Amino acid sequence: MPADMTPGIFVTGTDTGVGKTMVAAALARLLHNRGVKVGVMKPIESGVADVTQLGADGALLAWAAGVEDDCNLITPYRLQHPVAPAIAASKEQVRIVPSLLSEAYATLAARHSYMIVEGAGGLMTPLAGGHLVADLARQLALPLLVVARTGLGTINHTLLTLLAAASHELTVAGYILNGMPDDADLANDSAPHTLASLTAVDILGVTPQITNSDAKEQVIALTAILDALPTRDFLLRAIGAPL
Repeated sequence: MPADMTPGIFVTGTDTGVGKTMVAAALARLLHNRGVKVGVMKPIESGVADVTQLGADGALLAWAAGVEDDCNLITPYRLQHPVAPAIAASKEQVRIVPSLLSEAYATLAARHSYMIVEGAGGLMTPLAGGHLVADLARQLALPLLVVARTGLGTINHTLLTLLAAASHELTVAGYILNGMPDDADLANDSAPHTLASLTAVDILGVTPQITNSDAKEQVIALTAILDALPTRDFLLRAIGAPL
């Protein structure tokens, strides 16, 4: 990242539903609680019932960061259909222009001292034509924080995500294994060690499963968990956040 740019991180997932919004929001809240002027962005969100307002993910990020930035900056593209952005945009006759995302990001970055951007789906999710989430991360010149689940299949999904990042010449700050159940089975329990033995990318934390159904309460709980992690300072340093 160029030295004159606002530091930040691009949060991506190994799959849909791995908890990347919760992790991104908890990081935003943790930094906000520590007095950091953190900005958030969910460049494209699909499955938004009322596209005149922020979707659930964008609104949660804004709440966690304590910001009141324009919704058209936080989420420039809000789409109704709950499918991949490129498909939703085509269905709704919306043309996604990547340069507009860069412009919105630059505006937010100028207002804040640290930026958290959450992608849609995984790195190979199509945004517009041949433009993927990985291309957006490279366009914004941000390193990645990969969020992965802990259960069966996560080793394959995580290694494939890291391979995709390398093929797109993206820097990976590290990965978090999210949602470790209390009654972890062998697949859950062995995932952190197995992944650590198969990649040189740093594991930045393992977070427990949170069952509270309220999204904000989940973020509050996860924020406290991240703040109490023995690896907290290592995590913040890895993602370039102020300590």
